[in-house]
This record gives sequence, C-alpha cells and structure tokens, in this order.
Amino acid sequence: MAAACGNSIIFNLKKPLASPSLSAIRNPYFPLGPSLSKPPRVIPLRSNVTANYSAPKSSSASDLSLTPDDPISSRPKTLKSRLADGEILYGIFLLGFSPTLAEIAGLAGYDFAVVDMEHGHGGISDALPCIRALAATGTPAVLRLPESSADWAKKALDIGPQGIMFPMIESPKAAKKAVSYCRFPPDGVRGSAHTIVRASRYGIDDGYLENYKNELLIMCQVETKDGVEKIDEIAEVEGVDCVQMGPLDLSASVGYLWDPGNKKVREVLRAAEKGVLGTGKAYLGSFAMPHDPPEAQRSRGYHMISGAVDLGLFRSAALEDVRKFKSWKDSPSDDESDKDKDEKYWSE
Repeated sequence: MAAACGNSIIFNLKKPLASPSLSAIRNPYFPLGPSLSKPPRVIPLRSNVTANYSAPKSSSASDLSLTPDDPISSRPKTLKSRLADGEILYGIFLLGFSPTLAEIAGLAGYDFAVVDMEHGHGGISDALPCIRALAATGTPAVLRLPESSADWAKKALDIGPQGIMFPMIESPKAAKKAVSYCRFPPDGVRGSAHTIVRASRYGIDDGYLENYKNELLIMCQVETKDGVEKIDEIAEVEGVDCVQMGPLDLSASVGYLWDPGNKKVREVLRAAEKGVLGTGKAYLGSFAMPHDPPEAQRSRGYHMISGAVDLGLFRSAALEDVRKFKSWKDSPSDDESDKDKDEKYWSE
C-alpha cells in the first residue's frame, strides 16, 4: 500500500507491496503521465492548450504532463486534434540528434519537431533522448523512419512519438502497409510490448490500447512522379492522416535535382496538392523552400509546414558569425574607446 507525501511515495512494508496509483505519483521531473507534475516553464503557455478541449482518457507520451489537481480541460491537444480543429502547424526537422537543440526548438515554440532518422545519422537510441527533451517542453515529436518497414515502425512507435512519417510511399498498397505497421492485430501487424514500453508509459497508462489509434498521426511521404500519379488513392487510404510532400526528391524524380523551383516541378507539385485536397480526407504537409515559403504553402492548403532544419540553422549562424568577424576592420579610435571603457569599469 502506498501513500503520497509531498513528492515521495511511502510504502508500508508490513503489507503486501502493491503498485502505487497514478494519483500518488507527483514527480515534476518525469513528464510522462497524465497525473504527473509538469516542470516549471519560463515561456508563456503554448497555444495548443485550450479550455474547450475534452481530452481522451490518455495523452501521448510526448505531451506535457499534469498534476492530479489540474483540470482535464487544460491538457495539451494532440497534433491530430489540432489539425481537426483547422490549425496550421509549423515545425522543424532535427537531424543532429542533439537533445539540447531539441529542447531549444521546443522552447522556441515550434508546434512539432520531426526527428529525422532517414537523413540524420542516428537511430532509435539516438532519437529517444531528443523525444524526451521535446516532451519536457510540451512539444510533440514526429519520427521519420529511414525506410517503410514493420521493424522500423515497431521500434519507433514503442518510444512514444505523437507522429510517424513513412518515406517514399508510391502507391495505395504501400500506404496500407504503412498503416498496418502502426496497428496491433487484428487491425495490423505491429508487434506488442505495450505493457512495458515508453509509448504506454511503461505500462502505467491503462488507456493506451483504447486510445493509441486516435492519438497517433500517420504521415505518408510522396516524393516521386510515380507517387504523385496515385496520390489521391494514397490520401484516401484509411488511417493515412497526412500526405507529406518531398520537394527535393520530387524535383530529382522530375529531372531537376538542382532546380526544385523549376516550372515543370511546380506543375507536378500543384497537381499533387490538388489530388490530396480533392479527397477531403488527408492533410497536406511539406517543407518550405526559398522559392516556396511557408506563407505560400499555407495559402495553397497546407496544414503542416516545416520551415527549418537544426543543422541548417546552425550552419547559417556560424557562417554569418565568421563573415562578420572577417569583415571587421580594426581602427585606433575603437581601440581607445574600448580602453576607456575597461578603465572606467575596473576603476569602479
């Protein structure tokens, strides 16, 4: 038997040991359960918290947690529920697998972050610390797989992202397989270890099996001419929530690898967009480009837009920092001015 005392749990060892109830757990540094305390925030509440939202029995592992005294109406909404409400979400891709950069991205206010195992160097064990860092900021994580396979999907889903992205989907058959990888039998082929994995809060979340399908965002990436030709059929596959366009691979498929803004590439992309939007079933997602900024994509019906990459942001900042230093010219007046400032500072 257990009783809560502050942030600790006291067990009566004279009686048979029982599992503590969720309401007894109040650890502000372990944001995984709906009844756990959330860490202190130094930024305003995210816009995805609303008093009118009725949350499901459980929430995704990457959501910000709550204390037992918090009203259920203050739970963060999932990506799927925000999309259903018509929100347009802005995210970032993380290829560096740095938990620190993931945490900064979350604190910056991105609506979601894609931890990219397709083009990033890391795997599941590298992605997990990033997902935990994002969870600490209340930022949903999407995992992009290196390939569309049952094994990769199983391992990715077990660590508890809010979304999963399958690359190179070129047919409705491939989309159906992707969905099946995300669902337990008899609806799919996903292997089950839900009693012990992070996705179910290590078995603490009794409602995981009841809610996981409603909470998981399944994204299929279409990035070739063959995929575009069948994109309406892909978007209509039951369980596909979002069709993610791949502008760079698509431009290569059309024959313009070095010119993604080419007129012929844009024509193929516009046809793909109309194909998805015409079904009225799946949302559109993409990555913003210099020739196709977020505001332009938003005007064409996109609901999930990624506008930056962690490595790209650091590269640009580093290049600019070096450029500024090398372009700076020494001047005697500046030296004298700095000397006066130093003397004044130390004299005080």
